[in-house]
Parts: sequence; structure tokens; C-alpha cells
Amino acid sequence: MKELTYVVNNPLGIHARPAALLAQCCVNFRSSVTIICNGVDASGDNVLQILALGAKTGDTLNITAEGDDEDTAISEIEKLLHGEFEEKKPVKVLKIAFFGTKDYDRTFFSELVKDKGEGTYNSDIKYFTSRLTPETAGLAKGYDAVCAFVNDDLSRPVIETIHECGVRLILMRCAGFNNIDLQAAKECGITILRVPAYSPYAVAEHAMAIVQEANRRLHKAHNKVKDNNFALSGLLGLDLHNKVAGIIGTGKIGVCMARICKGYGMTVLGWDAYPNQALVDEGLLTYVDKEELFAKADLISLHAPLFPTTKHIINAESIALMKDTAMLVNTARGALIDNEALIDALKQGKFHAVALDVYEGEDNNVYTDRSDEPLTNDITARLMMFPQVVLTSHQAFFTREALQAIAVVTMENARNFNEGNDYGNAEVKAK
Repeated sequence: MKELTYVVNNPLGIHARPAALLAQCCVNFRSSVTIICNGVDASGDNVLQILALGAKTGDTLNITAEGDDEDTAISEIEKLLHGEFEEKKPVKVLKIAFFGTKDYDRTFFSELVKDKGEGTYNSDIKYFTSRLTPETAGLAKGYDAVCAFVNDDLSRPVIETIHECGVRLILMRCAGFNNIDLQAAKECGITILRVPAYSPYAVAEHAMAIVQEANRRLHKAHNKVKDNNFALSGLLGLDLHNKVAGIIGTGKIGVCMARICKGYGMTVLGWDAYPNQALVDEGLLTYVDKEELFAKADLISLHAPLFPTTKHIINAESIALMKDTAMLVNTARGALIDNEALIDALKQGKFHAVALDVYEGEDNNVYTDRSDEPLTNDITARLMMFPQVVLTSHQAFFTREALQAIAVVTMENARNFNEGNDYGNAEVKAK
């Protein structure tokens, strides 16, 4: 175990921004980090617990790291404590209109913006429960920025309206930006900043969870047991061990999924428009062309971004190449799959298992409680007919670690804009 003692010298104490940066730093280590202040302890990777310490100027933090990377952890934490942790720079308050608010958004974001003044995020957030649409865009009048999510409408009419309202910044609290008219934003002089990565582990773990649910028919098994039915009929699954996994898109999430598949004892094939030779050298996967991957893979997992070149990458032609017993999982973008081709294939008995956290046409359902309404979405209803299909509600990202990272990076983006700092890889521009 390694230890570090730090005396707080920031006039505001351990306020929201340093707490957020410290928590995000600790998330990166395998070692367990504990922070003790005035007899109260907090987990180093939990921003809410760190804030609950209430550390003031002059208080002492006793920080311990225990694990196989404890030396690195203490070293990186010490750099942070004597760097940005103590930084103080006066800026004006940035006014943010936050659309599509859920209770879990408030939990993290409200804590990060409660402080004002030097060294803070210095932002005010107005929360709107409604999505950002042409009808609600006028609510942004008088705000410097809008904060939006994957299911918000940022088409040209919305961009032009928020521009007229005085908005200069779009904060996407997600990685994807295919719902934004980038050219319209460029013409209006609006900066777009996103969260390039939050928790690739969350998405990859969910992908494996739901494909295994579909494979082993866990959704059916649960309902049968609730009905006092313990028969195994209809629940037959397949071993993943010694099978072939095909990873479409080998960025951070795809790599996490490849490692999970490797842990199951699978052979991993990969396809990416920009192959990463380091993954081959490591022995994690072998790159092949799409056609070979589709033909050989027992499990196909989609992790590619949505571009014109990847839209409907799963279509009638690619499905025809696949094994009848193939398993397909999508936690990336719905439009990677041609719904009609998938449904036609399912009708013909193709696929042992299909697991979708995203699908084309889901937008009006995402994060909305429709339990008192009839099932009117034609795509959702048709997909739900098939016993080997599992749908979840665009929740692959939804872990505490991911929500914390989204909030911290989003507010860091807001601060960088407000202070004229470099945006790094967070900025999205029209080509």
C-alpha cells in the first residue's frame, strides 16, 4: 500500500471541479484508492463521495492506493493535486440550457456546477425535461450553450433557431454526433464539443450481457420460472468457447469486446477501416475483410461509428454470408443494421440470437416511459415477435462510472470553451 498526504490550499476547498478531476484520475487505476479527511473516508473513483468529505482550506487529505499499480496511482494523483487541483482563473458564468434531463443527470451535473468563482466550472444550468426539437429550440433563448444527447434533434432548423437565441456552443454529453447538421453549425459559428469516450467497458460488458441473454434465452427462462414452469424446452443455447467472434470496429469499445470474447476462449476476427496493427502484434485478433468475417464468425458484435460507408453494413447481402446459427449484437448505432433485411432473415429462421441495444427507428422511444401506451412502433413490435431477439433501451453506457465521466468531461468542455482553452479531441467540425 502506498500513501500520500496533501493539505488543501485551494480557497474554495475541494469543490466540484477538483473533486471531479480526482475521481476521473482514480478511475484509470486497478488499485483501490481511498481518501480520508477528518475521519471520513471516500472511494477515490466516486466524485459524489469526494464532495461529501466537505474538505476545506487547511484540511488534510490522507490518500492510500493499494493494488498492482499503486505506485503509478500515487504518482499521478500527486501530479494532479499540485497542478490543476490548485488552479484558479476568473471567468464569466456560462449559461447552459440542458435538454432531455433525467434524474441521474441532475445527480452528477448539479454537484459539479454548484460552485461559482475562481477555479470552478463557473456555469449555470437550466434543466429542461423535453428533448431538443424544432418545437423546443426556442427555450434556449438567453443561453450561451445547449447540452444535448443522442436522441436530441440538431438538424438545420434547430441549429438556426438556437443560433438566433444567442447560443454559441453545443455540448454533446455523448460520443456520437450523427444527429447534428455540422454544416449548419459551421455556418452559424457554433462550436460543437462531445465526450469522445466515457466507459468503453460499460458498453462492451453490456454487449456481452445481452447477447448471452439472447443466446441462453434468459429472458424466456425468467418468465417461465415466474409462471412456475421449470421445463427447459425453448432454452437451448450455444457454447461460446472455441467459437469465432467477429468485431466490426476496433476502437476502444471494440477492443474491450475483443478482450471479453478472448476471455471466453473465442478466436477473434476484426474489421476496421483503419486497422490497428498493435492489436495483431499483441495476439488479440486477426484482421480480415468484412466478407470473411461475416462468413466465419459465430458472434458478430458491432462497434463501428455511423458514416455513409457503414450505414446498413448489416444488410441482405452480408446476412446471406452469415451462418444460420450466427449471433448478432449491436450496441453502437441503430442504422448499422438494415431493419427490413434483419426481419426478413429472422422470418426465414436465420440467427440463433440477436441482441440490440440500438436500432434504426428507436428515437421516439429512447428514455421515454410508454408503459401506458399501445405498442405503436412498427419496428419495435416486429422485432419483439422473435423469441431469439432481445431489445434493451439504449442503456449500454448506463453505469455509474460512465455517468460520472460524461458529466466531468462535458463540464471540462464547457470550461475550456469559456476560458478559450484547447479542446483536444472533443471538438467536432464539418469536413
